[in-house]
Amino acid sequence: MSKTKVSTTAQYGSWDSPIDASALTANAVRLAEPQLHEDIAYWLESRPDEGGRNVLMRQQLGREPRELLDASISVRTRTNEYGGGAYLATAEAIYAVFDHDQRVYQIPLKQGHSLTPAPLTPKGDFCYADFCLDVSRKRLIAVREDHTGAGEPANEIVAIDLSGNLAVEVLVTGADFYSNPRLNNRADKLCWLSWDHPNMPWDGTVLTLAEISDSGEFKNQRKVAGGDNESVFQPSWSPSDELFFVSDRSNWWNLYRHSDRGAVCVLEMDAEFATPQWVFGMSTYGFCGDDKILCTFSQNGQWQLGLITPKKTQKGYRFSALKSPMTHISDIATSADHLMFIGANSTRAPALHHLLAQSIGHCAAPPLAIVRRSQADIVEPKDLATPQPVSYPTGNGDTCHGFYYPPCNTTHQAPAGDLPPLIVMCHGGPTGATSSALNYKLQFWTSRGFAVLDVNYRGSTGYGREYRDSLKNNWGVSDVQDVVAGAEYLVKQQLAHPEQLIIRGSSAGGYTVLAALTFSDIFSAGASLYGIGDLTALAEDTHKFESRYLDTLVGPYPEAKQTYLDRSPLEHIAQLNCPVIFLQGLQDKVVPPAQAEAMVAALNSKGIANEYVTFTNEGHGFRAADSIQTAINKELAFYRRVLGLEA
Repeated sequence: MSKTKVSTTAQYGSWDSPIDASALTANAVRLAEPQLHEDIAYWLESRPDEGGRNVLMRQQLGREPRELLDASISVRTRTNEYGGGAYLATAEAIYAVFDHDQRVYQIPLKQGHSLTPAPLTPKGDFCYADFCLDVSRKRLIAVREDHTGAGEPANEIVAIDLSGNLAVEVLVTGADFYSNPRLNNRADKLCWLSWDHPNMPWDGTVLTLAEISDSGEFKNQRKVAGGDNESVFQPSWSPSDELFFVSDRSNWWNLYRHSDRGAVCVLEMDAEFATPQWVFGMSTYGFCGDDKILCTFSQNGQWQLGLITPKKTQKGYRFSALKSPMTHISDIATSADHLMFIGANSTRAPALHHLLAQSIGHCAAPPLAIVRRSQADIVEPKDLATPQPVSYPTGNGDTCHGFYYPPCNTTHQAPAGDLPPLIVMCHGGPTGATSSALNYKLQFWTSRGFAVLDVNYRGSTGYGREYRDSLKNNWGVSDVQDVVAGAEYLVKQQLAHPEQLIIRGSSAGGYTVLAALTFSDIFSAGASLYGIGDLTALAEDTHKFESRYLDTLVGPYPEAKQTYLDRSPLEHIAQLNCPVIFLQGLQDKVVPPAQAEAMVAALNSKGIANEYVTFTNEGHGFRAADSIQTAINKELAFYRRVLGLEA
């Protein structure tokens, strides 16, 4: 087999690329929230070419998929701003939140009935999410966010009458947040998660269990797990009505089973069987048949599939890792005979995968079928930069983790002795994580001759609670140390040009960008996508879900106001002396545009090169194809201009 001929010698960062901005969105979708009912699969796909509309899909496995709703309807909940858990599929109907009015609609599926949606909740300033069906009492149980009162919206667990009279009854109230209301199979017990300010769900949640009388009244309500220093994730009932959940009480998010004697660890591993609960409806395990649990877990930043079954000869469970080509796995959905998940790796974009339950346990590598791809292949694998796991020393004698991507384009090479410009990427959250899954937006850069360091700075998930908590009270300090140390590490390894170091990030990652540019002098340029420049403004003006997030990351506000001022790039603009591009949605309620505008005004007053690119109809994150394409093209042109890289 002949090798591809290198036809062009050109400066790093100036290469022509087969991955243009339009390829990032053309026929691309974002897959989310798969559900299974027997052999029928459902999922949502967000389509940039349709302005980011969330399309509800249905497919009887083995047949062609189809859209269920009119092209004018987008299924999306705005509860907690980030949403998730926007629909529930059952045998009789689908219950879904429509984006335009945030009401819950019933979509009948019975043969002979039309798919005409009928509203179940009244008009009003409410949002709903995270459903379970109470068949015997003819109601839908959900989380509701009530914006009708003064101050913060009230979060509650409610019952929605299915008779069509638009009646909603409050079942549980009093906590700041709720999620995961789940009814057992006998419909006589309900469990749910709750948490209060200043906790985020990955800091501390409480798992509550209540018995339900025939008339629907709660009794013997009690806490069964969780607290301020224990994060509980995804409570679920097994087919035999045992309550399972994930807890990080051991430092690692492991799977537990509730018993009369308390929590029993199903499987003790130095691995994460959960991820931060930014949205509703997240799932990392599911039951298949009477005794199988299919799960996904993360070690060293890589996700794997696993199978858990009861041991036959003694108490406890048997575990086996399943071989699959995937390194990023999420959204486990199961039925008695079928399993689905969203999976990706370094050469395959995310896809919805299916496997038969009977195939697992009989072979170490069960065969996978693809139900839906998020995107067709844009380039051949040889033109994709391969992620290389890196760990390097950082502040306080700690170690930071990430993935290094070298420049990669088989038709181009750099002049001898040249070093590539480096883009240090900062994920959002900050309690999030990057992965090694194929990301064409990242390959957009490597195919043009940029190197990339994608950093899992301290505070990221996937490395245990201790690593995750190491950012507490240190946001703007530890993460900045980690991105600076990463750039210095690669320069020392002669993998990056010391005078062409770029840093980019979105949301919380945008704050790390601006803080690194302000409080260090190693970077030559930066990009802040809907990032934070003023911590005090964020503490005073953001949505409820994150309104007290900074209490743990920075300190209680306003008691620690001086710390907020000390770590706010806007308060130290005199120290920021390199070019920055800002990309901002004007409908952003998480990080309002005033944050970027204040930074731009300050840079303009100093005469420092900058660019401010706005998107009228975008919020926190860009969903429409035009916005995504414009943003990355503007960013590329900005880097080339300020670094003197000729296309």
